[in-house]
Amino acid sequence: MFFSERIKAMQTSPIRRLLPYANEAKKAGKKVHHLNIGQPDIKTPDEYFDAVRNFKVETIAYAESQGLVELRDAIVGYYQGWDIPYERDDVYITNGGSEALMFAVMAICNPGDELLTPAPFYANYNAFAQASLAKLVPIPTKAENGFHLPPAETIEKLITPKTRAIWISNPGNPTGVVYTAAELETLASLAKKHDIYLIADEVYREFTYDGQKFHSLGHIKDVLDRVIMVDSVSKRFSACGARVGCIAIKNKEFMGQILKLCQARLCVSTLEQVGATGLYKTAKSYLEDVNKEYKARRDTIYKALKGMDGVVCEEPKGSFYVMVKMPVDDAEKFIIWMLQNYDVNGETTMGAPGAGFYAAGSGLGQNEMRVAYVLKQEDIVKSMNILKGALDVYPGRVEAIKA
Repeated sequence: MFFSERIKAMQTSPIRRLLPYANEAKKAGKKVHHLNIGQPDIKTPDEYFDAVRNFKVETIAYAESQGLVELRDAIVGYYQGWDIPYERDDVYITNGGSEALMFAVMAICNPGDELLTPAPFYANYNAFAQASLAKLVPIPTKAENGFHLPPAETIEKLITPKTRAIWISNPGNPTGVVYTAAELETLASLAKKHDIYLIADEVYREFTYDGQKFHSLGHIKDVLDRVIMVDSVSKRFSACGARVGCIAIKNKEFMGQILKLCQARLCVSTLEQVGATGLYKTAKSYLEDVNKEYKARRDTIYKALKGMDGVVCEEPKGSFYVMVKMPVDDAEKFIIWMLQNYDVNGETTMGAPGAGFYAAGSGLGQNEMRVAYVLKQEDIVKSMNILKGALDVYPGRVEAIKA
């Protein structure tokens, strides 16, 4: 049977690809601690469920393709609280942040066009680019300096006539980096100089630690017409299954193009938008408490990792992920081996292979693993003890890690 070059070029998700092994481990009676996927165990605010329960209509009708006015206005109010000056017509609702990212790439890229992004990057960026036959060009970063951006001249050398945007996750997935105001100003200057867009994936905006101040590309007023803001309720409100996000920009021409895509898929679920509108009424204390909880988890997991012989990682400053270099021959093989061959009192753990967070075929990340600290403290402690024991006896353990 015939398949398109587009679909054949797309990779399977490195985050979800190994789930069959986890399912087999569970069938065998093991408990699997999932550190491989950013699915928080934090309670979703009651405001979501209250809004859905109180929505009384005889017919669930299509919503506007741009999204419910009430939700767009709620999001505008949220952004204004962050000193990001969006108005209703600058914001369209999408099926999660994922659709917003796909829409952004589809709107600005022809086949063969390029998008610069710091590596390692969220694995699905590969899929979103490949779906439009565009190419991700990695901006090299190093764990040794917390995955911050290289100098402007290093980034500028990667810009070509085919470059359409610089694409960042801030705070970073999978690295936990939080970019400084100076770094964002550098990107803004490059975008203006080369007339390209900036894609700002800021779904972890609330999750910065150690007194780090969050700076947004939306704070740089003279590039707001080229900053494509992508957001979601998934992580902020622990509502991943709601699948409600948004795309925003102060550029009417751009939004006119995005409207075509919104209309083509008709609308986002009306009921989920009602629930999401309720989420934006959640008290700030909820997010403050969540931030404290994730910081405590970060501290626990980082201390444990730093105490493991041969493991290399830097302290993440935001989001709820850490990239870890491990003394193993191949992280994917190690994860599968753990699921199939290693447990402590019937329990094992699972991370996400690091290679999937780099450009396909780069050969990078083979001995790296992304760990999501999305479990309760006691489960994180158990998971780290399991990981340490597994590393000690893994047949493919190596004694040296290349920097």
